[in-house]
Amino acid sequence: MKAILYVGHGSRDAEGNEEVRKFVSGLIPKLDSNLIVETCFLEFERPTIASGIVTCIEKGATHIVLIPIMLLQAGHSKIHIPAAIDEAKEKYPHVSFTYGKPIGVHPQVIDICKDRLVEIGENIEETHDGTAVILLGRGGSDQDANSDLYKITRLLWESMNYNIVETAFMGVTNPRLEEAVERCIKLGAKKVIIIPYFLFTGILIKRLEGLVDDFNKQYEEIEFALTSYFGFHPNLADVLIERAEEGLAGEVSMNCDTCLYRLGVMPHIDHHHHHDHDHHHDHDHHHHHEKVEEPR
Repeated sequence: MKAILYVGHGSRDAEGNEEVRKFVSGLIPKLDSNLIVETCFLEFERPTIASGIVTCIEKGATHIVLIPIMLLQAGHSKIHIPAAIDEAKEKYPHVSFTYGKPIGVHPQVIDICKDRLVEIGENIEETHDGTAVILLGRGGSDQDANSDLYKITRLLWESMNYNIVETAFMGVTNPRLEEAVERCIKLGAKKVIIIPYFLFTGILIKRLEGLVDDFNKQYEEIEFALTSYFGFHPNLADVLIERAEEGLAGEVSMNCDTCLYRLGVMPHIDHHHHHDHDHHHDHDHHHHHEKVEEPR
């Protein structure tokens, strides 16, 4: 029997974890009814990946496809989830494991961003000389993930008629949101729209809402707007079903299961997550593994 185990990042915010569970529950009717479908979390919440694997096996799974519910490929998808799979392979030699891809640079995420703009009343077909759009990511130390967000920003710019479409990050790396707002205003923007490039709610989304209030007070002559995060957009469901089907068919074109970089760094890092709600891990999201922790 085959199982799909969706892996959420996990958040200190209970509402965000519940959104992940509800989202996966919504996928089940769209998947093969013969599949076992479970949800687990990398950190901050239970069940852990190891517990999720046990649940699948107890339900009869002999082939488990793990799909990261993560936007971009960074340390968690490159290092920590594959490490958990390595441990499971040793513990359960009678079970086969397939590791799927994160969402990545996918055309449907561009459509999600555009839909979020339309929802707040934007006509994305018109030319917008005085309106700037900021695509806001979480930010990390992984160069691939950070550069992928820039690529997505460019693809978004190419598909609309906004002259100013900027990339920014909430933490760890630059440019920060405050810098991007200042840049947009210097470029002549009279309205600034922020699209949170986040899957579900959490600590950072709630912090962002406060930042937008601060911007409105600081720049009284500028209009600010905040779109919804990805949430329960149907395109997101389509992508994660696609990722599951790739794994079931053995058509995953890239993962880190045999990555030489990952194998080289594994002896030098502690990849065990302790999964309590006050947990702070001592590795970052890149192969250099210096400490950079941001709340979720």
